[in-house]
Amino acid sequence: MKQRVTTILKLGTPIIIAMLSQSLLNLVDAALVGPLGKEALAAVGAASYANFVALSLVAGLSAGVQAQVARRFGAGNSRFCATPVNHGIIIALFFALPVSFLLMLLAPWILQIFNQGELVHDTAVTYFRIRVMSLSAAALCLSFRGYWNGTGRPSGFLRILVVSHLFNALVSFCLIYGIGPFPAMGVAGAALGTFLAMYLAALLNMFSLLGTAKDHGFMDFRFLLKRDFKQTFRLVRLAVPDSLQQMLFSFGFMMLFAIIAQMGTSELAIAHVLMNISLLLILPGIGMGMAANTLVSQSLGAGKPDKAWRWGWDIVMVAASVLLVLSLPLLFAPEFLLGLFLHQEALVEMGKIPLQLTGMSIFLDAASLVFTQALLGAGANRTVLGIRAAGQWLVLLPLCWLVGPVLGLGLTAIWLVQALQRLISSLAFVMVWQTRKWERITV
Repeated sequence: MKQRVTTILKLGTPIIIAMLSQSLLNLVDAALVGPLGKEALAAVGAASYANFVALSLVAGLSAGVQAQVARRFGAGNSRFCATPVNHGIIIALFFALPVSFLLMLLAPWILQIFNQGELVHDTAVTYFRIRVMSLSAAALCLSFRGYWNGTGRPSGFLRILVVSHLFNALVSFCLIYGIGPFPAMGVAGAALGTFLAMYLAALLNMFSLLGTAKDHGFMDFRFLLKRDFKQTFRLVRLAVPDSLQQMLFSFGFMMLFAIIAQMGTSELAIAHVLMNISLLLILPGIGMGMAANTLVSQSLGAGKPDKAWRWGWDIVMVAASVLLVLSLPLLFAPEFLLGLFLHQEALVEMGKIPLQLTGMSIFLDAASLVFTQALLGAGANRTVLGIRAAGQWLVLLPLCWLVGPVLGLGLTAIWLVQALQRLISSLAFVMVWQTRKWERITV
């Protein structure tokens, strides 16, 4: 068991750090924009969740590419391991780029859902328009991440991500406040810094894989000359259910944010911070799940379904332990954490109990986070879609609307509902994993 835990941590730790690093994009913006006032923070929150929905349109690329790469790697077919990345690049250029232009034009209507006044709305539109133009860079990075994780080398992606996020923090700070030769752009500067960091990460990944994955078929686009798009469509079939479930998940988050917006600007600003901390906290679980994606896919590719099943449960146990430890600061130092983003004592006090509830409930999410990714690695994308969509749209959102705007029970009641939804989703994923029907799926 010790050797298995070592394997999990060796593969999962770089993925976790990379996932945490990605989440810092939004947290850095929130921390830097916080001193500009609650209206600016609310605007960044509204635009961030709209951008979260936009990113979900291509989010399935990561798991799809990773599953295909890992299957080839597990079967010893390393010569063609990187070919799924090539198809991901095509999708990034011919789907993500046009969609980003369309969403930029639709921004004023999309963000009207939050209804927080002209100042917040106009600021949110500006932030969203800049951020959404990095959608194609995100699609490229997701494809590259699928290769790094699928071949069991997540540290390659991590190194690049750390560089790009350090760049983001520095440039965003300078653009927000007008440091040195940069103009003071406020919220727009935060968005522009993140935009530039995303494209830097895509370029660095491209150059890195040109040196390490050329022998694995990277950048071999001869299929375009032959007009053979079978592999592209296969990747699309794998990616669409995952993108759809992530779109429903992220759109659900945006709708939850819109529900909270009905309660006031203060609640909206607090919720933005709470949700970002919550998303940051679950990322180690998602990172462990992505390790499960690789180990389960490689085991199935090698014809060892029993080994794949055991990997799933072993990783759940490790993820639960990690999440338990990480939740402790939320339980015992909520004022300190909230004070990093909220600069009014009344706002910190309002967010204290919901943040503690996040720390207590995140442990319940371990099975859901790991088995989601493990099932994606096995190809059970539609099952994941069904469970995630039902939990969010049939349980979470209706109950949050009831206890929030309708009954006026406040943020604490909404965060209690989220804890209930996490428990239900985890139980559902455990039941699916135990049936082992996913063993017979081909990708």
